[in-house]
Amino acid sequence: MASCLTILFTLSASLLLLGSGCGPVSRAGAPPDLSDRPIRVVATIGQIGDIVRNVGGERVDVEGLMGPGVDPHLYKASEGDVGELADADIVFYNGLHLEGKMGDVLDRLADTRPVIAVTEDIPREELRRPPEFEGNYDPHVWFDVSLWIRATERVRRALAEVDPTHAAFYQENAAAYIAELNQLDTYARERIASIPAERRVLVTAHDAFGYFGRRYGIEVLGLQGISTDAEAGIEDVRRVADVIAARDVKAIFVETSVSSRTVDAVRAAVADRGGHVTVGGSLFSDAMGEEGTPEGTYIGMFRHNVDTIVAALL
Repeated sequence: MASCLTILFTLSASLLLLGSGCGPVSRAGAPPDLSDRPIRVVATIGQIGDIVRNVGGERVDVEGLMGPGVDPHLYKASEGDVGELADADIVFYNGLHLEGKMGDVLDRLADTRPVIAVTEDIPREELRRPPEFEGNYDPHVWFDVSLWIRATERVRRALAEVDPTHAAFYQENAAAYIAELNQLDTYARERIASIPAERRVLVTAHDAFGYFGRRYGIEVLGLQGISTDAEAGIEDVRRVADVIAARDVKAIFVETSVSSRTVDAVRAAVADRGGHVTVGGSLFSDAMGEEGTPEGTYIGMFRHNVDTIVAALL
């Protein structure tokens, strides 16, 4: 409790400083002129930071809060994060409760600068809202490339709004990046379609791949629900193990940002039923790979997942 109060106090102090001229001015006042320097951007997750870098190019200086292996469902802002947020000209986050534990911080920050949910322009009817999510939307929209293109457009529009002088530059960069995303979407469709229909079953540690399954035609079974905040129970393990054993599923997948404990429990349960399932590989779900690697980009991460799934299930 003490650390949370310290963070909120630090944020409040930072916002007071911003209002007195030490950072971006209040949104109620005149917007700062950003045309002559890089825009200071904070993005909550790596997937969003990658959009901003592709669209903003040399016009942006991007700081990501959540790096490789970090679970955004459980993430709490540190005092260092609050400092980064206080210095930002604009903040991008996913929304749909992905960054649930940062909600208060983002709400406070929105009084002093643009704080943009990249999913806000996606029509609600295009979002998944399965009953196991207890009335919430599935926030993992980056696993449907067509929806992530909408997020890219939202980033482009936001950058153009805070820096209208370079609007054409952002438009050109966004168009080039969206062309790459369209190619990625086609690649994923064709690769997943190469798996025999009866083998298209994707079993993962938590239910992050629902959009992927819907878009690319593969059945998805997750041990945990929308958030890793809740542990998978014995009944979840039994349910998934029964499906694997009955349908002779070849592989189950671990995730880089989620403990493999429940996956190990499923494998043991399948063995108890006289079956056998291998670990097909490690998938990136809520976080991307290390910076400087192909998997440290959204496109590289997505291709890695597709190739890993296809190799294990063919």
